[in-house]
Amino acid sequence: MATAHFPQTTAPLQAAAAAWFLRGAQKPSELLQIDLHALTELLGGTPGAAEDADVSAERFGVQRVARGATLVHEGAAASMLYVVQSGSFKCVQTAEDGYEHVLGFAWRRDVIGYDGLSGAHYAFAAIALEDSRVVALPLSSLAALRQRAVAFDAALQTIVARQLAHAGESARVMAAVAADARLARFLVQLSARMAECGQSPRRLLLRMNRRDIANHLGLAHETISRSLRLLCDAGWLRVNNREVEILDAAALRRCARSTRGAVDEATPPPREPALACAA
Repeated sequence: MATAHFPQTTAPLQAAAAAWFLRGAQKPSELLQIDLHALTELLGGTPGAAEDADVSAERFGVQRVARGATLVHEGAAASMLYVVQSGSFKCVQTAEDGYEHVLGFAWRRDVIGYDGLSGAHYAFAAIALEDSRVVALPLSSLAALRQRAVAFDAALQTIVARQLAHAGESARVMAAVAADARLARFLVQLSARMAECGQSPRRLLLRMNRRDIANHLGLAHETISRSLRLLCDAGWLRVNNREVEILDAAALRRCARSTRGAVDEATPPPREPALACAA
């Protein structure tokens, strides 16, 4: 697994230059940058027209992260906050016995490293599922930037709140007893996230592999494959390797709302035997 090392610095461009570690890396003078207005728009906010010119002109480095590379390490000193500009990441936490648990996934607009503000260390590792790009902001100057850029601060708070809501949704996935119901909830949530990212909510390209999904849902890899076949046999999905097409979104949502699973939902309950009438 490729690994990225990001030195602690308060200068965004210097941090980006030092972190441009991947294949095909440009020279520091060729590094991509993004201004505050574009960053605010990336977070889903509307840049403030009345903001100070010096603040609006501030620029941040954009870093490329190759597939399989680690953006942040669990337990490492937190120095940077990252906003996903493109691509995706899996967030992994390692137990004392070495077992790696996939906590969730980060997509475009998501923030990685915000937890570093609480304990000065990253609570989990973030590993790129595909070639990705992130905007890097030094944590040391984040508070001052939020005070000077109101629109950016509002957009950042909204994104962090949305991620907390998504974390709650992920917790509800585990409440499903049946494996296919868990998988249905995961796919429904993934469909909604893709819609938020401007992608098709019906045709999904799974950037993570089935083992990652199984780990995230607390299921065996074979169980994920079996559950996908079950949902396909029900006529709700069409699956081709990592390409998943949702054929019946309403039925998939009904399964996701249940704890019983696709087979129980699709099979009507047995009819009660008719009672004989007394003569």
